[in-house]
Amino acid sequence: MSERLRLYPKNLTGNSVREIMKETYLSIQTSLSVTFLIGLFFIILGYLNSRKINNNNNYIVGDRNEDIFSLTASLTASALGAWILFGPASASTWGGMGAVIGYALGTAAPMLFLYNFGPKIRKEFPKGLTLTEFIKKRFGVGVLKLSLFLILFYLIIFLIAEVTAIASLLNFISKVPFWLTAGTTLIICLLYILRGGFKLSIITDKYQFSFIILIILFSIFLVLGRLDLPSYEIIKKNSPNLIDKNYLPNYTAGLTFFIAVAATNLFHQGNWQRVFSAKNNSILKISLIYSFILIFLIVFWMGYSGLISYSLNSKLIPDLAFFDLVLNKSNSIIIIAILILAMSLTLSTIDTLINAISSLLIVNGNQINKKLIGKNVQKKTNLIIVFLSILVFIIASKGYSILYLFLLADLFCCAAVITIFYGFFNKKIKPKLAACSIISGLFFGLIFFPSQNFQNSILVGNLISIDNFPVLIKTNLLFISFSVSLIIPFLIISTYSLRNSFK
Repeated sequence: MSERLRLYPKNLTGNSVREIMKETYLSIQTSLSVTFLIGLFFIILGYLNSRKINNNNNYIVGDRNEDIFSLTASLTASALGAWILFGPASASTWGGMGAVIGYALGTAAPMLFLYNFGPKIRKEFPKGLTLTEFIKKRFGVGVLKLSLFLILFYLIIFLIAEVTAIASLLNFISKVPFWLTAGTTLIICLLYILRGGFKLSIITDKYQFSFIILIILFSIFLVLGRLDLPSYEIIKKNSPNLIDKNYLPNYTAGLTFFIAVAATNLFHQGNWQRVFSAKNNSILKISLIYSFILIFLIVFWMGYSGLISYSLNSKLIPDLAFFDLVLNKSNSIIIIAILILAMSLTLSTIDTLINAISSLLIVNGNQINKKLIGKNVQKKTNLIIVFLSILVFIIASKGYSILYLFLLADLFCCAAVITIFYGFFNKKIKPKLAACSIISGLFFGLIFFPSQNFQNSILVGNLISIDNFPVLIKTNLLFISFSVSLIIPFLIISTYSLRNSFK
């Protein structure tokens, strides 16, 4: 791997995916044409369905009248993204079945949390717009600013990872430059989402959701129909360690991805906008259950495809495991179908992220800059979004590892999740204690967080020689990083509560 941990090395050798795809090479013109047509479809759809935004509330949560299908489609489409084409399959090649289940459960589990927590938040904030409103009321401005930084950082990293994912795909199948795909995708999304806000995101999500379901089902039938043996038998025969109950990464990877992904998605402003947009609590709960099932099954399949792919070709590039499986001996029609899937995943996620960032800036912008208040706050926010899009474009053009970007963002939210949500039930947690626990969790998580080669960390291998640590620590830095970021805040809060009880 290169120093930047790219999605794939610059020079591929052996039985690589690129070599497999020589017969079905998709030209740059064809890939860009498909991309433009999909983008044009959603731009036109956006303008035909856009309506005048009367106020900030309308821009952030629409008319608060979403039905089961709209809410389910939007929750599902927004939770996924082009990252599912890379991340779960890649993780499965070294984390085994545990990583598959952990990734799927971690992505879907927040729906169950919102099932219980969402109606309570709606009751307390019947005209609520963001999670940060609860944080401000419960912990004050100081913790709000800290939480706002963590949430915005996560959403921006998520946006970078998503644009990187689609740019990586087009570079892979047609050698389209990263910068061209990144710029095109961002422009397409900005053209319709800044005009229509949340309601338009809901409308486009329905179409994107339909494309996603159809093409995912198509990929399942395509893959399973090609196999000579049942998929599980192939894995059992060629890669038995990946499904072995005694294989340690099955547990460490599974727990890592569950903790990281679940904790992070609880801070996803896009999810909270959809909680507040439901017509009533009954519709909200039904939609969340349906979304949980769909998200789990889709992400599980994407991870499981990595197990199959690795069992058939152990020399594959992990981030390209799904493509190695699906595009083997394929034709242009299949490649175009995958491209449509990727663009649908990307646009549904990017428009949600952009609208989520906008909503946080509109509601809490005065905590960042006093100028972000008043009648023109939406226009000012749009200018900030354009500036952020330029930043995203620059970083996404570099082609950094999608999985690594996600893991870094996950750590930030993981350090805050215990404090923020436990604080909803425990009113005794004071603002200073909350801030201290979050910062401590983040600090200890970062010193163990692995470098891009996953071989060392700030503490292990840099501050202290790696030889001074046992193998169990050296080989599980990621798991330890996320574990301490969760445990440290819990210990601080528990110790404080125990001390007060003795008093």
